[in-house]
Amino acid sequence: MELSVGAFVLYTVSLFSLICFTHGANFYQDVDITWGDGRGKILENGNLISLSLDSSSGSGFKSKKEYLFAKVDMQIKLVPGNSAGTVTTFYLRSMQPKHDEIDFEFLGNVSGSPYTLHTNLFTQAVGNREMQFNLWFDPTRDFHNYTILWSAHHVIILVDGIPIRDFKNNEKKGVLFPTFQPLRMYASLWNGDSWATQGGRVKTDWSKAPFVAMYRNYKVDTCNWSGGKPNCHQKPWWNYEVTGNRYKQMRWIQRKFMIYNYCDDAKRFPQGLPLECKLR
Repeated sequence: MELSVGAFVLYTVSLFSLICFTHGANFYQDVDITWGDGRGKILENGNLISLSLDSSSGSGFKSKKEYLFAKVDMQIKLVPGNSAGTVTTFYLRSMQPKHDEIDFEFLGNVSGSPYTLHTNLFTQAVGNREMQFNLWFDPTRDFHNYTILWSAHHVIILVDGIPIRDFKNNEKKGVLFPTFQPLRMYASLWNGDSWATQGGRVKTDWSKAPFVAMYRNYKVDTCNWSGGKPNCHQKPWWNYEVTGNRYKQMRWIQRKFMIYNYCDDAKRFPQGLPLECKLR
């Protein structure tokens, strides 16, 4: 039985209220501001990061540590107003030439239009796995929680605790999956007006600069190590599955708010859709 819209919204609000009252780590201890010439700032005794973008530069930070499998949360308040051309990011990436990467990218828009959430996954430098969503709330009015759950079984993308994407490990069937490269967390705010808003047709309005995005409650639950291997089996997220009501919620979001799915874009793949699209 499909969830009603009212029941779904009530569930989302109650779940998010619980998330909001948890506390994250201290940014002074856990991240480095890596670029921006002072445009990235750690504030409120290490509990908040402000990233800004102007016509000269954006800004960004990264985690001090790398992780091999983890549940990673970040609360973000996106650029308000006319954010066209701006790209706010939160992602995991390895540093190897054939890198793995799991992306949240928030593509700004003109005032009154919804943000686009752009998700992608790279394995051994092979990407082209984009799924895009219109956010069903205003991400500029308050902080919302964005989660990457990366286990040996799945990469699951969640928004306010609601799964919106589930990329399964089908390595045994020939689909590449990130299993052996440690990943580091990155976040940034930069100018992407060559492509970010309506395919680059709408440019950044620099008279509205500086553009500012805020980050807080960065939380990482990663595996313990034993004998040189990650020991994850006691972590509650390790066996997280998108089944039952979770699956219904994900499909509801995808039906209502997904605006692009690479698995539906046959024209883009004239030699045939990627293998994982055929295993859904």
